[in-house]
Amino acid sequence: MLKSVHHWMKYIALASFLMLVLSGCAKDSGVTATGSATDGKPVQGGELSFALATSPDTLDPHRSGLAVAVRVIRTIYDNLVVQLPDNTIKPWLATEWSISPDGKSYTFKLRKDVKFHDGTPFNAEAVKFNYDRIINPETKAANALALLRPYKSAEVIDEYTVKLNLETPSAAFLGNLSQALLGIVSPTAAKKYGDDFGKHPVGTGPFSFVKWNENADIQVAKSPEYNWAPELVSNKGQAYLDKITFKIVPEEATRLGSVQSGQVLAVETVPPQNVVTLKNDPKTQLLQANTVGLPYTLFFNLRRPPWNDVKARQAVQAALDVDAIVKTLYLGTYQRAWSALTPGIFGYDASLENSFKQDLPKANRLLDELGWVKGADGIREKGGKKLTLHYVDASPNREKRNDIAVIVQQQLKQVGISVEIEITKDVANVVYKNGAHDLYGNSQVNSDPDALKNFYRTQDPNATRLTIAGLADPELDQLLDQGTYEQDPAKREAIYKKVQRYLHDNAVIIPIYIFPYTVAASKSVKGLKFDSLGYPLFNDVSIQK
Repeated sequence: MLKSVHHWMKYIALASFLMLVLSGCAKDSGVTATGSATDGKPVQGGELSFALATSPDTLDPHRSGLAVAVRVIRTIYDNLVVQLPDNTIKPWLATEWSISPDGKSYTFKLRKDVKFHDGTPFNAEAVKFNYDRIINPETKAANALALLRPYKSAEVIDEYTVKLNLETPSAAFLGNLSQALLGIVSPTAAKKYGDDFGKHPVGTGPFSFVKWNENADIQVAKSPEYNWAPELVSNKGQAYLDKITFKIVPEEATRLGSVQSGQVLAVETVPPQNVVTLKNDPKTQLLQANTVGLPYTLFFNLRRPPWNDVKARQAVQAALDVDAIVKTLYLGTYQRAWSALTPGIFGYDASLENSFKQDLPKANRLLDELGWVKGADGIREKGGKKLTLHYVDASPNREKRNDIAVIVQQQLKQVGISVEIEITKDVANVVYKNGAHDLYGNSQVNSDPDALKNFYRTQDPNATRLTIAGLADPELDQLLDQGTYEQDPAKREAIYKKVQRYLHDNAVIIPIYIFPYTVAASKSVKGLKFDSLGYPLFNDVSIQK
């Protein structure tokens, strides 16, 4: 059954090879960093302490909206399928599947030997419960809901066969089922704990939840029954580690000091200025994987004048020196972004690389043409109004994003644009409810270019959140819809290249950087790998003294 759909599936999981620093590829399908591949026989037992940069919002995968939560979620839950770095989709909790000729239903055969950590059997009813739970408005599902669309319903064919029905065909659907936020939760526990399930998570993964000490740490312990790991890792059985303690350490200096002093064995999100130092530290190893999806991008709000005029946006695009921003803040450790997608994801348009650069005369000419005249203070005016751009960014200063705002402010002043910076913890209201921004930066880890739809398609009148860009163009909507339905990979790739070119030519966005997920670990930590999106996997990890 798998073979009959293999040619169709090969391109559906449209993820990427990871770019690794100090890395090579392991013989199995996961991606490993040099020095962390298992040297000799893995050691059983021990505890890994892993410092997170921020606290997860919830450990309910269906409700989480934070990448940091996925680091923990990946240890507790499994998925129906797994996506490999070569873009293929392989079995996990599902053993095989078939797709209907119209592309609107998927029938999965399931493993018969899997149990949730609370003893609940994994079966077709459990799969149906999970996906119905995500689309139930009472769940208040976050990113999981966008990933599961256009799922409509599930039919239990027999105990270990489930048929998933879609509203429309989707070339992204199968790949999305591999993402951690569509992890399978215990129906028993989800019903028992209700809204508190995120603090009492139960899955079928290699580790089971132990406890969560608010703003301090989260502990998971190996599941002794585990025997169904995906092809992404070497160790298909129970984990080598007895326990993982995820410590929540927001302060960068404290986090780095803790790995260098040996207080913790691994830390995430190493700042650029520390990368070089750690590379030369004999006690530590540095592992880095570029995340895949939508790079960190500055989005114009096309609902607000004058930024609803393409010339005004092009003037900003021409006034900015993105190379200088990336080099100044990230010291050569981050790659510059050129498109609405990251390199490596299906459909990425490499022809956009180096396609534009700072051009101050062009920026000034465009603003002159729009009738904005420089005043005595150097800021342009028209009709008694100053040319002001309201730049909103989130607090805390993640990945030096607040610093980007300051450099943009300095660079745009050169052409007479005044930038007002608003740093807020309430992005939900300022940006997504009120649309009170002219420019706002965001990124998203994702496996498929279908993710562009959530950012650039015309606003659904029933949506609870505004889109960031506020685009409303039927031509672009048609392309984004075609990209979802198109089954021919060559045609689908061409569609997404058109979308990227449209966003570039119309200066809807300013792409800034591709985020490399960076882990510094003691050299005693072996076998740490990353999945296809750049999230750490702990199945193969062991600690060798």
